Amino acid sequence: MNTIECQKKNSVLIVDDQSENIHALDNIIKEEYDTQAATSGVRALEIASGNNPPDMILLDIVMPEMDGYEVCRRLKADEQTRDIPVIFVTARNSAEDEEYGFNLGAADYISKPFQPAVVQVRVKSQMERKLAEKRLIEAARLREDVERITRHDLKTPLNAIIGFPRVMMMDDNISAEQLKYLEMIEESGLIMLNMINLSLDMFRMERGMYQFEPVPVNVLQVIRKVVDDTESLATMNNLSVAILISGEPAGSEESFSVQGETLLCYSMLANLIRNAFEASPAGERITVELTEEEEISVISIHNRGTVSQDVRDRFFDKYVTSGKKTGTGLGTYSARLIAEIHGGSIHVETSEEKGTTVTVRLPGKLPVAKDNQRPALIQEIYKPPEVQRQSAGKPSPHLCEIFEVTRFF
Repeated sequence: MNTIECQKKNSVLIVDDQSENIHALDNIIKEEYDTQAATSGVRALEIASGNNPPDMILLDIVMPEMDGYEVCRRLKADEQTRDIPVIFVTARNSAEDEEYGFNLGAADYISKPFQPAVVQVRVKSQMERKLAEKRLIEAARLREDVERITRHDLKTPLNAIIGFPRVMMMDDNISAEQLKYLEMIEESGLIMLNMINLSLDMFRMERGMYQFEPVPVNVLQVIRKVVDDTESLATMNNLSVAILISGEPAGSEESFSVQGETLLCYSMLANLIRNAFEASPAGERITVELTEEEEISVISIHNRGTVSQDVRDRFFDKYVTSGKKTGTGLGTYSARLIAEIHGGSIHVETSEEKGTTVTVRLPGKLPVAKDNQRPALIQEIYKPPEVQRQSAGKPSPHLCEIFEVTRFF
């Protein structure tokens, strides 16, 4: 017996209250498929939900006690059986009957009296379609597993890339040029770590697995950090940035707190502000305004550009982009995920007359502070090198401890 003959055949359940119809269908398809039979709707449901479910069901409509329509309805309502293709085999072949069956979830129709060639072709067609869908699902799962493992494994070499420069900076014999290079290595490692963490976070958010742990976050400080980090974009297009609180310029000592996670807030605002820089006409002003609506903190980002008509209704959907040669379509999508994880919302308004405003609404009410707890600042998560050098002479932290701190940046 060769390998092909040893392969398990796909199975078909034939459901009909007339045994002669079962035998006729069995004779037509038994060479290609393993077959099972049921003479009632109740028995068909038992087989379909059992330990050896069929890959397809050929289902008569007119049967006593439970007709084929009801069997199909129950199959499609059960998560365990809903993906089994159902082909109705019936003499009821009017347009109205077929429409009703398709609305219930049937994959196809075979009219009685049936022709062997028609039965074979339609069964083969639906079986191939199911197998193709199964392969796509398995491929998607494999890709997700590989991506998840890759993201996880990429963190290991970053332990040394981020940790050793910080240890070396504590040495008094480091020259200014060497210090500059060490800072560049550390900063590059932190950026890569940030990208990996955010990629993992998006994966978890999409699947409802993300563990959200909100703390008070000074979002005004986060915005200033984003503006500093994207300064080159603003300079390139001769753009200015105004940061306002309730219509007035934000003071250097002011704060504006939300309930959230600092890294997520940074990622969301970095995407939105960078988009504003890229979309704005040259020489214009980008406005980031913070306001409060009862217990909601509102962040509005405005630029004079407009969103293309073809993507306005899908602005926050995955992979949607327009007018960018290098755009991935993930920036606004990840911003939406992050806003929703925070229990907030995000929307866009755009017109030729007013430009574009993206508005994020986040919970702003803070719990009672304990032990002089203050809003988390980016500077508290990542200490600049000059602060680290002031600690020279103190015991060097273990690399694992360094990693635990830097992984949140």
